[in-house]
Amino acid sequence: MRNEAIEFFTTRYGITVEDLNVLLGEALGKGGDYADLYFEYRRNNSLGLEDRIIKSANQSISQGVGVRVISGEKTGYAYTDDISVESIRKAAYTAACIAKDNQEKRAVDVSPRTNAHDLYPAPEPVSEVSIERKIALLREVDELAYAKDKRIQKVQASLADEYKIVMIVTSEGILAGDIQPLARIGVSCIADQDGDLKAGRAGGGGRRGFEMFETGELAPEALATEAVRLALLQYDAVDAPAGSMEVVLGPGWPGILLHEAIGHGLEADFNRKKTSAFSDMLGKRVASEHCTIVDDGTLPGRRGSLNVDDEGHATSRTVLIENGILRGYINDYLNAKLLGVPFTGNGRRESYRHIPMPRMTNTYMLSGGEAPADIIKSVKRGLFAVQFGGGQVDITSGKFVFSASEAYLIEDGKITAPVKDATLIGNGPDVLTKVTAVGNDSELDQGVGTCGKDGQSVPVGVGLPTIRISEITVGGTQR
Repeated sequence: MRNEAIEFFTTRYGITVEDLNVLLGEALGKGGDYADLYFEYRRNNSLGLEDRIIKSANQSISQGVGVRVISGEKTGYAYTDDISVESIRKAAYTAACIAKDNQEKRAVDVSPRTNAHDLYPAPEPVSEVSIERKIALLREVDELAYAKDKRIQKVQASLADEYKIVMIVTSEGILAGDIQPLARIGVSCIADQDGDLKAGRAGGGGRRGFEMFETGELAPEALATEAVRLALLQYDAVDAPAGSMEVVLGPGWPGILLHEAIGHGLEADFNRKKTSAFSDMLGKRVASEHCTIVDDGTLPGRRGSLNVDDEGHATSRTVLIENGILRGYINDYLNAKLLGVPFTGNGRRESYRHIPMPRMTNTYMLSGGEAPADIIKSVKRGLFAVQFGGGQVDITSGKFVFSASEAYLIEDGKITAPVKDATLIGNGPDVLTKVTAVGNDSELDQGVGTCGKDGQSVPVGVGLPTIRISEITVGGTQR
């Protein structure tokens, strides 16, 4: 994949390795400790089905180059959507002027590198599949959902795919490239029972080929069944209890709570600036001994995985918290240099128009030794949260509020009635200290996560085993 990506840019746009060396030299022309060029070509497709007809079909192509120059803590950044030597030179000059420090210009010599990973060798990229097959997939999901129950009155289905080619060139000699496929399917159903409308959603995806939508949890039958189940489940739901109680989180998507309430606080820029609740906590206990949390960008085919990050470094598996002890942060180039720690391969950006920053990839808690059924049995009265909807987090304090889109009462060690309108309210670092049991069933979400930070969005994965939290505030109806 590396050679194909590099050859794509050098052949299509006529830019040689010598040109790259010269352009990096231009970027460092007014001083600077470091410079890089980020080349991107991206093709996006999307289809939307509603009311049994295709309501939207879109394709877009974007391309460009971002130029970054770093001098100490100062960064100059400029970009162009014209991939030509002259346009890149102008962007390099602009970035150089922003980060000017009057050091002497130095020579640059880059050479191609072999990627450490090959995480998504999709045999049939979704972007290469005919529009007729994509439409047939959505129609099948649509028909199956309507057939599940006569109360289903409306179905929406969507399919989006991306084919992105990147090349990263740095003043430290890196010349890396990657071809990154990505796809996601989604279905939502609206049920009507005597005028009472309820909605259910299902979906997922990853960096795999079209085959991921033909079998397993992302096949039409499974998606339709899940979306309809979640819509109809709400008719049996009772009001959520309110107050402080034991909460059990289910495996997979509930890991979004880790991502938001804890993960962002472990990104190096927040800790370097000492605006995170985890600042100056390395080597100290920040969670119960049951908790080991990692960020891993090397998982094959996952939505948050990358062969190389957007700075040309190999992604890695980074242990953030080990048996409750804070072991490390998520780093990009700039923050790793300033903190004097190794790169973790977490420099990510939304596109060539954006500056890279430390971002999560796939963030999850490792399995423990408890059987999930035993964890449920151990709870006298509490809440079992299986799926989450929206949420809000304050990075500085760690305080969060999450709404549970699927949750159940636990009464005398048994899962009983589904509940509605349940919210979890707490503090991320505090909640970690109250994890009293960790199941042996850690899993990642189905591939729906998108992370926002400073106006940029990137695809991510989250995960969790079944865990028991001794005390957390549940917002609902006082009983």
